[in-house]
Amino acid sequence: MKRRQMILEFLLMNLGTLLVSVGVYFFKFPNNFSMGGVSGLAVLLGELFPALSPSTFNTIINVLFLALGFAMLDKGFGFRTVYASVLSAVLIQVFSWVFPMDAPLTDELMLELFFAVILPALGAAILFNIDASSGGTDILAMILKKYTGMDVGHALLVSDVVIAAAALFVFDVRSGLCSLLGLALKSVLVDSAIESLNRRKAFFVITSDPEHVCDYVTHTLGRGATVWQAKGAYTDQTHHVVLTVLSRGQAVAMRRHLRQVDPKAFLIVANSSEIFGKGFLRA
Repeated sequence: MKRRQMILEFLLMNLGTLLVSVGVYFFKFPNNFSMGGVSGLAVLLGELFPALSPSTFNTIINVLFLALGFAMLDKGFGFRTVYASVLSAVLIQVFSWVFPMDAPLTDELMLELFFAVILPALGAAILFNIDASSGGTDILAMILKKYTGMDVGHALLVSDVVIAAAALFVFDVRSGLCSLLGLALKSVLVDSAIESLNRRKAFFVITSDPEHVCDYVTHTLGRGATVWQAKGAYTDQTHHVVLTVLSRGQAVAMRRHLRQVDPKAFLIVANSSEIFGKGFLRA
């Protein structure tokens, strides 16, 4: 099981890095969307110093951050961040060689902005969900957190806003406003994507016959359950409360089963994206 988990996380790490790289190269760079981070800085530098492309600046900056990470973070510098950072830089550089772009893919600005935001946001959410990142300013955050007592999240937010706003002066008003809008959307979408990836259903089943509920949960759905005794405030009758946490697909099967077998059961279903323990997130 552990090997399967490692293989799955490795595949997810590659998928997340690929999504980030595709969004950056095919949608951010051609449209001059400078939405913070290393890729946003690379867009600005590519315009200010046209001798080098944004893809090249992206690679150079990522390599510099990696060197700083190795020099200053020691054991705290995660292998997954190193791998994803190197892979992202390589992919973007390869894209620039194989698919050179002098103009956006389409003439639909908002469509391009949508993919410039959603692809990196989804990729970043996948990486964060397995304790990885695509490097860049995340490495800078690790360094600042270790050697200073400053609010790293606030500092990075300010730097992202400055980079995005700089597009107003380096390019034009349209690029600057799109960059600021994209930055705002990205900050919302990453959190939403992480919550969606981790979302589970917490079931509270109040029933007078808990055996059939526990049997279905443990033997058919393959999940654990906790049972405790309760008493109705109005009827003064003894009941049992069964607590279990299920995936979305299992939740549908559970509701269908209770509707058929125990239609009088009282059911409370709550969404949760932070469940830690066996079969779920690691604490």
